[in-house]
Amino acid sequence: MKTSKETVSVTFMLLGVTFCVCLILANLLATKQLQFGPLNLTAGVLVFPISYVVNDCITEVWGYRRAKLIIWTGFVMNFAFVILAWLADLIPGAPYWTNDAGFHALFGLAPRVALASFIAFIMGSLLNAYVMSKMKIRDKGRRFSLRAIASTIAGELADSVIFFPIALGGIVPKENLALMMVSQVVVKTLYEIVALPFTIRVVGWLKRSEATDVYDEGIQYSLL
Repeated sequence: MKTSKETVSVTFMLLGVTFCVCLILANLLATKQLQFGPLNLTAGVLVFPISYVVNDCITEVWGYRRAKLIIWTGFVMNFAFVILAWLADLIPGAPYWTNDAGFHALFGLAPRVALASFIAFIMGSLLNAYVMSKMKIRDKGRRFSLRAIASTIAGELADSVIFFPIALGGIVPKENLALMMVSQVVVKTLYEIVALPFTIRVVGWLKRSEATDVYDEGIQYSLL
C-alpha cells in the first residue's frame, strides 16, 4: 500500500535555511551596539529584518501553517546554537588560549537576554505571519505591500515590547529603553519598506514557479 508524504520544494527549503541563518547571525551581531543620531540600535538590525521578509514571502505563498513550521524550526536551531555556545564558553580554554574575554563577549549570552530573545522571536514572528495571513483573506490577495508593512509593524512592535523590558529592564534607564524600542521598530520597518520592491518580485516569482498561492481560510491559528 502506498502512503503519501508531505514534501517541500528546494526553494522552500532554501528560504527556511536563510531564515535560520538570519536568526543566529542576529544573535551574534547583537553583541555590538550602534548609535545613529538619536537612534540606539544593535548590529543585529543589519540582518534580523531579513527574517521578516522571508516570513512574509512564506506566509504569502504557502500560508500560515508553513510559516509556523519555519518559525519553530528557526526557534529550535537558535536554541541549539545558544546552548552549544554557552557550553563552549563554560569549558576552560587551552593554556595557550588568550581570547577568553572576546569569546565570552560574543558567545556568553546572559540567561535573561536569551530568554527575552526566544520569547520575543516566537511572539513577533507568529504575529507577523498571523497578520499577513488574515489580511490576505480580507483583501482577497490584493494590496500585498500594505500587508507586508502592517505585518512587520505588528511583529516588530511585539518583539521590541517583549524583548527590551525582559532583557534590559532595571539595567537601562526607562527613557533610553523606550527610545531603543521605538528605534528598533522604526528602523526595521523602514528596512522592510526599502526591500519591498525586491520582496514583491520574489513573491511573484515564487507563486509562478511553485504554482501555489495559499489562502488560510478555515484554519486554526495555533501557536504549535
